[in-house]
Amino acid sequence: MGSEILYDLSPLVRIYKNGRVERLVGTETVDPSFDEKTGVESKDVTIEWGPTPWYHGLLGTKTVDSSFEKKTGVESKDAISAPAPKPWYPVVSGRLYIPRDAIGSLQKLPVLVYYHGGGFIVETAWSPTYHNYLNALVAEANVVAISVDYRRAPEHPLPVAYEDSLFALEWVASHSAGNGPEEWLNSCANLKKVFLAGESAGANIINYIGTRLDIKRLNGIEVPGVMMVHPYFWGNHPLPSETCDPKTRSFYEMFWHAANPKTTGCDDPLINPGKDPRISNLYWKKVLVCVAGKDVLRYRGLFYKTILRALGWYGVLEEMESPGEDHVFHLLNPTGENAVKLMKRL
Repeated sequence: MGSEILYDLSPLVRIYKNGRVERLVGTETVDPSFDEKTGVESKDVTIEWGPTPWYHGLLGTKTVDSSFEKKTGVESKDAISAPAPKPWYPVVSGRLYIPRDAIGSLQKLPVLVYYHGGGFIVETAWSPTYHNYLNALVAEANVVAISVDYRRAPEHPLPVAYEDSLFALEWVASHSAGNGPEEWLNSCANLKKVFLAGESAGANIINYIGTRLDIKRLNGIEVPGVMMVHPYFWGNHPLPSETCDPKTRSFYEMFWHAANPKTTGCDDPLINPGKDPRISNLYWKKVLVCVAGKDVLRYRGLFYKTILRALGWYGVLEEMESPGEDHVFHLLNPTGENAVKLMKRL
């Protein structure tokens, strides 16, 4: 039983029936550091409720002393009891990036919240691939960035990654009054300019947040736009020009089921926005969708605009295509001509 494979998703991951997960890529990690080439400083943070959580002020804060109430004839007194449990919050981490020159300056930089890809199963925010890419992106865009390390399936099946990712955005919003738990965000971040970006599964996460966001949870920040690179969408039936190869389609179907065991299939609204009745309520007012010419997921990215228009969304959607390139090519060859063009567009 221990060696029986439930999902063979080589060359990325194997998942065994006994629960063991053998990740074949994305296992290497690097520590945060100062990157001399880009001039960007990074550090790891635990994303949790600080001393002033987002719900501060929404709950009752006034107190009265115990006393004898003449009107009712009732006496009250205070008693010592066990400490109340802390509010529940997920265990989420992230890596913060900032141009070193911005630390201690009066300039407030825009904020980038980045969600990595990997089909919800492989890769982390600590990967050298993402660490190096975020260093370069932060230097190019001159922003403060947080790369979110959401918990991965199958150990933490969906919707955990979605919940962690939304929680991380709410944590960023908790700094809007300048007294949040992270000083870089308090002192150096312009929270009226918070942008979201992610590739593959990370782009899927951005769509999820935009369709299920409670705006009150983001009081104090503004999101002018989001960037969805090679979004991870799929469906039970192929689109026109999309591959009909059974082996390829089966691979994507297995990957989705491995990440979300309770799914109804690839027409689940979480993977197929065309089946999501909430898509017309997408919160983002400006969306950039980037696709790659050789990517199997290309047609789903292009179809996203058709879906939004058909279902009544009236924001601004821009598209960028990288001809001759495959899925996440910009991470595999970040100095290539098309990768440089993509970074400048972001």
